Amino acid sequence: MIETTTHLDDYRSALVNHPLYNKIGSINSIKRFMETHVFAVWDFMSLLKRLQLELTCASIPWIPVGNPITRRLINEIVFGEESDVNQKGQPVSHFELYLQAMEDIGADTSAINIFIKQLKQGKSWENALVNSGASQAAIQFVRNTMAYVEHAPIYVVAGVFTYGREDLIPDMFISIVRKLSDKGHLGAQTLLYYLERHIEIDGDEHGPMALQMIDELCQGDAAKKQKSINAAQQALQSRIKLWDAIAETL
Repeated sequence: MIETTTHLDDYRSALVNHPLYNKIGSINSIKRFMETHVFAVWDFMSLLKRLQLELTCASIPWIPVGNPITRRLINEIVFGEESDVNQKGQPVSHFELYLQAMEDIGADTSAINIFIKQLKQGKSWENALVNSGASQAAIQFVRNTMAYVEHAPIYVVAGVFTYGREDLIPDMFISIVRKLSDKGHLGAQTLLYYLERHIEIDGDEHGPMALQMIDELCQGDAAKKQKSINAAQQALQSRIKLWDAIAETL
């Protein structure tokens, strides 16, 4: 669990205790949840890649960039997200693992598959998103995230990444998925593995490193730190709106 500033505690509490989770108790409700949430799984990677591009060297010729501790944090998270293993020990990204869980559970993957296909064809993310058939809630959420990815200073992106995305799935939801998995639902087993891998890989080490990353990027500038916190608040509000919208469909 990442240590938070008191300015963010209310928002994070609202997410962890959101009434959405009281509406999830069946395979069908998890399907509906995943069909929208998958877009948040995707845009998390764009936040991470923006950090990787600016805080590590991703060009030729190579030179050492930034702080070694920050480089280690970003590279570890990229490795875990892009090159983890599935239940059979085969390499897979967490996004692909989530798609596999959707397929196993019988969720509709058509919107996210169209979105990814159009991105591969060179379409802009905005056009691909609109053309995909994604819900309006998913579209608005991705737009909010990509505004930070494309336009925000790197210390603001770090704030959104650190406080807004990594550890907001409550034990209650994991317990629901575990019970369904214990009943033999294959899709729930894959989803449970995805959730448990996130917990295992995030660990206790990444939280302090992420906080240190923000401090280093803000360089003692109180105004920068406040902007990063403000952006994190807005990102958490965006996630609350996404949860509100999913809850309304259940």
